[in-house]
Amino acid sequence: MATSQDFVNWVCGPDLDPAFLKYVLLAEREALLRFASGTTHQTIYYPEAKAFHLCLPQLDEQKRIVTVLGALDDKIELNRRMNATLEAMARALFQSWFVDFDPVRAKVDGQQPAGMDAATAALFPDHLEHTESSLLPMGWRFASISEVCAINASTLGPRDDLAVVEYVEISEVRRGNVERVVRYARGQEPSRARRRVRHGDTVISTVRPDRGSYFLVLNPPPERIVSTGFAVITPTQVPWSLIHAALTQPEVFLHLGQMADGGAYPAVRPEVIGAISIALPHGPEILDVFHRIAAPMFERTAVNREESRTLAALRDTLLPKLLSGELRVPEVLRAAEAGL
Repeated sequence: MATSQDFVNWVCGPDLDPAFLKYVLLAEREALLRFASGTTHQTIYYPEAKAFHLCLPQLDEQKRIVTVLGALDDKIELNRRMNATLEAMARALFQSWFVDFDPVRAKVDGQQPAGMDAATAALFPDHLEHTESSLLPMGWRFASISEVCAINASTLGPRDDLAVVEYVEISEVRRGNVERVVRYARGQEPSRARRRVRHGDTVISTVRPDRGSYFLVLNPPPERIVSTGFAVITPTQVPWSLIHAALTQPEVFLHLGQMADGGAYPAVRPEVIGAISIALPHGPEILDVFHRIAAPMFERTAVNREESRTLAALRDTLLPKLLSGELRVPEVLRAAEAGL
């Protein structure tokens, strides 16, 4: 393995645990920026990096600190993997039922749809019919997102009675995860803090949409506001789980990236998202079954993300205290056992 010259590669000797060094660098992230120079590309040059010093406890104490902090990181990583699996399962179900039409194709071939009980299978037609652009299950139709959803339906106004604003910026969103929510006193929030959200909304960045900056809104507080750089999609005629699964497919972000225009920050208009079409059955029964299966998956991911945010906040609180010796590992373990 090799890296470019833009990296500093730290090779630890016998007295320094590599994971301990990682946590030291994380704890000093903001302080290290003081040594950076340059305008377009901030750089810490080798002489400054070579001069770094750290307060080093004994190796056994380093390992104890790493054990505590690593346990929190391990749980955060486990939650991330669980969420990736749950979301992939929900999207795969959407792909199977509403894009590939697997249950219908199985019935056309005279087979029982795989993994589906007889009552659910009976809801799907047993024929495909030609439309102008493709095949659809008999009785189904294509509908645009704007036909079954409202887009950017609610805006924060000067008369809205809010004491504070909980603001979500695009830079804090990574593929379903909201890394940070910033609280502002009303009137002090950024000018971009205008999009109001409600339960079941899917929020997608219109700026550099190919990066897949999106998240699902579940049970938000009334003061939760997002940037005008997002499109807020509010389902009006179909379940929110269907819209979230449909709009977070990889092909959607690829399409939006191709439709984006602009220089340094290519973007799409909300209308481009509204023009995306999905296949819908004639009645609500199949949609209701999909929601009963997919919604708990998405709701579980929300619980996991909230837990991860709490664990990350705890890790970030403990990190400088453990590294400085203000807290010792036995004290942390006793507090954890006492439920503090």
